[in-house]
Amino acid sequence: MDTQTVVILDFGSQYTQLIARRIREQNVFSVVLPCTAPLPEIQAHKPIGLILSGGPSSVYDADAPAADPCVLELGVPVLGVCYGLHFIVHHLGGKVRSAPKREYGHAEVQIEDRATPLFAGLPPSLQVWMSHGDEALELPTGFRRVAVTSNALAAIANEERRIWAVQFHPEVHHTPLGPQLIGNFLSICGARGDWTPAHFIESTVTSIREKVGAGHVICGLSGGVDSSVAAMLVHRAIGSRLTCIFVNNGVLRKNEFTSVQANLRGKLGLNIVAVNASARFLEKLAGVTDPEVKRKRIGAEFIAVFEEEAGRIAQETGGVGWLVQGTLYPDVIESSSVKGPSQTIKSHHNVGGLPERMKLKLIEPLRDLFKDEVRRIGRDLGLPEEILSRQPFPGPGLAVRILGEVTPERVALLQEADEIVVAEIKAAGLYTKIWQNFAVLLPVMSVGVMGDQRTYAYTCAIRAVHSEDGMTADWTPLPYELLKRISNRIVNEVRGINRVVYDVTSKPPGTIEWE
Repeated sequence: MDTQTVVILDFGSQYTQLIARRIREQNVFSVVLPCTAPLPEIQAHKPIGLILSGGPSSVYDADAPAADPCVLELGVPVLGVCYGLHFIVHHLGGKVRSAPKREYGHAEVQIEDRATPLFAGLPPSLQVWMSHGDEALELPTGFRRVAVTSNALAAIANEERRIWAVQFHPEVHHTPLGPQLIGNFLSICGARGDWTPAHFIESTVTSIREKVGAGHVICGLSGGVDSSVAAMLVHRAIGSRLTCIFVNNGVLRKNEFTSVQANLRGKLGLNIVAVNASARFLEKLAGVTDPEVKRKRIGAEFIAVFEEEAGRIAQETGGVGWLVQGTLYPDVIESSSVKGPSQTIKSHHNVGGLPERMKLKLIEPLRDLFKDEVRRIGRDLGLPEEILSRQPFPGPGLAVRILGEVTPERVALLQEADEIVVAEIKAAGLYTKIWQNFAVLLPVMSVGVMGDQRTYAYTCAIRAVHSEDGMTADWTPLPYELLKRISNRIVNEVRGINRVVYDVTSKPPGTIEWE
């Protein structure tokens, strides 16, 4: 049975990925394409429905992001959200203007026409989240207003053309009944709601088996959730023709090189080749302070190591043509501006830093998934909870948690401090309740007093955040007593650090990692 897909066209909204998540939460697959995607590319997904996202622009601007208006003629149900509403009105003959009164934040919507299926089962009044400065002044022929706020139009409909649009954002947490509205749209689309982890595993394993054929595959294994789940999917597809390569890049957590090997060889039954390349990585990082240069050098060196190992394995197996990576959807979004007019935040060693002359073809079975979806799939694959509960760890490792130059001495300092942070948070029973918690070594030296002696040592920052998918995050208010224990242990046990600070910045405006 073919996978049903809802296509989301991204006009640059910060909430676009939330639309994808809300659809998938109802067991329907969704993909995000840039609004500029050609019509044949959209049609290739055989969409059962189309959603037009919000965006920061005005539809009447000369440089406004625009999709091919023919997307409104595909014959599938269409839902416009915010800017998507303006796009529909503008391109079908209506008029959009700058609103006399902008709406940002909480608002109350009154449903005027409850007969429209988009609002089926919803109360006559909805609490919603608004974020717009434009409004639809005149509707296209055949459209009618179906909901309003005290200031402006809130929803329109044309059942004959199967096009609906809302001015508010049903995908955000601040629209409590948004999931039900999205569910109504999925019902209009005829969605079966059968996209489950088991369905994903079955279709992905089949796809990998067909893609690889009789070839041999290597996998870059880090020991984290993403690479472990990716490896198990490929292992299920091709068995012994998968060789996992675990590279010590010199910026792993304390004892991780040995513990990962012990855990994954025994518990997953994977064929793992361990390569201690720490010296060559640290040599590449010597004197480098720019975080983007760090990322790209680590990414390039990873691929170089993989290609060397592939050459050796090729002699033993008769050839290696594929490399598996645990790239996730947020990695793709943040690494390259491919989703509409969004902006590159940072490069990622699995995505943005690949050398142009890489010799191995990529298999990225998780690149359309969010972290929580990967964990659910991992459970269905039988991965132990010890692996599935591991927090995200950046591909460039501790290199992006050491501000300034990465040296063996600084790596050792941060490894010790980070181990204390993780151990104390686990002891407090908070590890699985926090998205990420870690230590950062700052290039800041400060004066301290220890044992009646003056010290001049580094500052360590503690970071703990809560998130659903890594796209946005709030800092976590750790208990003061816990922070006190962490601070006391670090300054007493890690010689070279004499000051500890706590990061209380959310994402945005900051990022989760410091570099």
